[in-house]
Amino acid sequence: MAELRTLPGDLADAVARFLVATGLEEDPERAYQYALAARGLAARVGIVRETCAIAAYQAGRWADALTEFRAARRLTGRNSYLPLMADCERALGRLDRALDIVTGPEAQSADRVTQIELHIVESGIRRDQGLPDAAVVALQVPELTDKRGRAGHARLFYAYADALLDASREEEAREWFGKAAAADSADETDAAERVEELDEILIEDLDDAWDDLDDADDESEPDDESAADAVAPAEDIDANADADTDGDSAAGADGDSAAATAGDAAGAGGAAAVEAVDADDEAEPADGDSAVAGADAEGVRDRS
Repeated sequence: MAELRTLPGDLADAVARFLVATGLEEDPERAYQYALAARGLAARVGIVRETCAIAAYQAGRWADALTEFRAARRLTGRNSYLPLMADCERALGRLDRALDIVTGPEAQSADRVTQIELHIVESGIRRDQGLPDAAVVALQVPELTDKRGRAGHARLFYAYADALLDASREEEAREWFGKAAAADSADETDAAERVEELDEILIEDLDDAWDDLDDADDESEPDDESAADAVAPAEDIDANADADTDGDSAAGADGDSAAATAGDAAGAGGAAAVEAVDADDEAEPADGDSAVAGADAEGVRDRS
């Protein structure tokens, strides 16, 4: 807090106490109130306006934070505030203004750490615009694949993983959350928890895929009854065909037998009729003799 040396001793001590209280307070709103108190005592000190800006940012007071960041930048000349200023504009829904800060000449002249933070903000802006693929591309900077500086790029890896997840590239997102967790020695992110969450999601998706595959297999296999029903008509057709063939054969055989029987019967009847006629012819003289003999016998009885 070297900047406080420009203040009188007692005033510097009072401002310092408010700044320390701002950093120690866990409640964002109360911390902002401490920062406002410090600003009330030393509004033209850069570190005071910076502390007030960060406290407002953490409390979600985006307009107040933007005002304080602008004041701090005027007082200090630092471009390191640009990412937070752009993020405030984004939170206020002014995406065009946020992009102007990200791509402006001040951003081009900023140090590399600040430029990476600006890329992270730009990725968030693209996601707000409904452009998930552009959000991924915005973070594809050389540091993403530079193995020498991985320890200092946990936030970059985390943002890249988050952009991949928003673009529905879950497996890649899980890989980069893992890299972020490995690089996050200061526990600035919740990358490790995100890895566990994605592992559960991927396992559930795999289980659902197997269930769908099993259901598809079950639907493709016909039931035994259905298979029997499908076969039965063919068997019935064959049986009917055999029955028709047997019926035709039986009918032909019965017809031939009937015809033969009728013919035999007719032949037998004809022979019987011939025999009967012959018998009659032979019987007629016999009857005449009998009748004569009988008449003679009656005549003998009469005469006696």
